[in-house]
Amino acid sequence: MEVICLTQNSTFIIGWVSKILGLIMEGIFSVLDLIGIPNIGLAIILFTIVVNLLMLPITIKQQKFSKLSAKMQPEIQAIQNKYKNKKDTDSQMAMNQEVQMVYAKYGVSPTGSCLYMLIQMPIIFALYRVIYSIPAYVTKIGNTFGVLAEKIISADNAEFLKNSGISSINTVVATFSKNLNNDLTKGVIDVLNRLSSNDLATIADHYDLNALTYDGNLILGKSGLIDTYNNFLGLNIGNAPNSIVKEAWAAGAWGLVIGALMIPLLSALTQFISVKLMPQQPKSGNEQADSMADSMKMMNMFMPIMSAWFCYTFAAGMGLYWIAGNVVRAIQQIVINKNIDKMDFDKIIDQNSEKSAKKLEKMKKQQERMNAYAQMNTKNIQTNNQPRKTMQNKANIGSSVSEKEKDEAMKNAQNSGSSTKTGSGSMFEKAGMVKKYNEKNK
Repeated sequence: MEVICLTQNSTFIIGWVSKILGLIMEGIFSVLDLIGIPNIGLAIILFTIVVNLLMLPITIKQQKFSKLSAKMQPEIQAIQNKYKNKKDTDSQMAMNQEVQMVYAKYGVSPTGSCLYMLIQMPIIFALYRVIYSIPAYVTKIGNTFGVLAEKIISADNAEFLKNSGISSINTVVATFSKNLNNDLTKGVIDVLNRLSSNDLATIADHYDLNALTYDGNLILGKSGLIDTYNNFLGLNIGNAPNSIVKEAWAAGAWGLVIGALMIPLLSALTQFISVKLMPQQPKSGNEQADSMADSMKMMNMFMPIMSAWFCYTFAAGMGLYWIAGNVVRAIQQIVINKNIDKMDFDKIIDQNSEKSAKKLEKMKKQQERMNAYAQMNTKNIQTNNQPRKTMQNKANIGSSVSEKEKDEAMKNAQNSGSSTKTGSGSMFEKAGMVKKYNEKNK
């Protein structure tokens, strides 16, 4: 059985990014499988490293933007103070122009930070989607679960799986109810991938799945394929740390308890270090900007706590991804900070000033050409309107005459038509023009 495509994310942009990242994950797992280490935990760590290295150019640009922003804030603050009590439109426009000149001088875009965030956000969400649904992106893992799904569907069309009466299984089924309705095979695989070890064992006993094999290897049980895929330093990364702690505590396996608790703790610690290494924006003097900066600092303080909670309740594989990402970003930040500190920003500012001066000169010339072209077109329009004004004036003269006088003029013109020339400019032609104009206006 070959599962070509499982339930992949189809959200606009994020879906396409997920497919690209899924190919990277597929390649990493295939290499690990080739050398005899088909381990999802190790694949997640390598995957996180590779993706963060691919995002390194964006990260460097973002850090340079932060440093240059910090250097230009005193100039922007001085401009804002200069126009502090001037609320008229001209003063506000002048202030905006001077601020734009400062941005141009430093080679920084006012929307730079938002742009970098917009680029990064789809990648971050797509990373989460790939790791959350690995069977949908890694063919061998999907095929392994596919064998189980095929047996479950052939037995009772997955009725017991959907209505087992076990709360933990029902919660997972409810999460993937839409997938189950759209495509039963894909939906069953999604559910099986998210079940804890105990719940998967319950389903396996009911459907008699323990003897099933894929590629000549047992799928379930100790040393089975799924156990091999998910086992990382003794922990099943398919299970959430909170469920591991409960099961290990009841069994007296204190090593597993400590290992499970280390995931959320390491996640919080590495998140805190990563945030501390990021360059902090100084006070700008702008109340709105400073308020937003304070909100970001507050959020950064809460992030370690939030990450600890998420990593305690989500599958341990997500926590492993979070920890690996924080460690990689912290190392990157240390290296970037050292390199940025060595940069000659005065030289960069001078280069940007030259570029902005040339750009402004070019824009000025273009504006002058556009103004000249506009004036030339205005003259042409005025010239072309002269004959129309003459015709309109003639028509207006005609319209000021009473209806009775118009009828008499028309009769006289028609009576004299046989003896008068009817060429261009004749009396008959003029009377006809007046008649047509009046009929049209009526």
